[in-house]
Amino acid sequence: MANRLDGKRIAFLATNGVEQSELTTPFEAVVAEGAVAEIVSTKPGTIQAQHSDDKGDALPVDRTTDQVRVDDYDALVIPGGTKSPDRLRLDANAVEFVRAFIDSGKPVASVCHGPWLLVEADRVSGRTLTSWPSLRTDIQNAGGTWVDEEVHVEDGVVTSRKPADLPAFSSKIIEEVAEGRHAQRPAEVR
Repeated sequence: MANRLDGKRIAFLATNGVEQSELTTPFEAVVAEGAVAEIVSTKPGTIQAQHSDDKGDALPVDRTTDQVRVDDYDALVIPGGTKSPDRLRLDANAVEFVRAFIDSGKPVASVCHGPWLLVEADRVSGRTLTSWPSLRTDIQNAGGTWVDEEVHVEDGVVTSRKPADLPAFSSKIIEEVAEGRHAQRPAEVR
């Protein structure tokens, strides 16, 4: 019997300071369904994960943001923690990768502080998202609507709030990747 995600490739965009559970839980879930998952970061080698404020594991980087294209993957996952998304917002290649992914209509999933990259990529206007509560104002200032939900899905964009939401988040990622590309939605001009 085939797995739901056999043959699918999923990029996990993260760097030092990523919340380990927000990377490893959905990573393991998609791999269990047959997907090939890769960690994409700003530099080669390893990234240092965190468990809240404590040091987590060093995780191997598969590819760097200057080596990837949207056509290489079927979906993009952006884990949170405050440090990783904030650092990734400063990497032009990471921001362009997120922007191009959303524009492609392929599934994009982001949890906790990960939606900061959606804001930075200027792809929040007109969308409804959830996130860690402290991003509410950032999302609203970027033209989006913030909701306090375990998981929210709109046009292939999956968002969740925190580690406690990871089972629902992972399940929705699998569902969206299995469905595939969504109709492209033109970016709204602010």
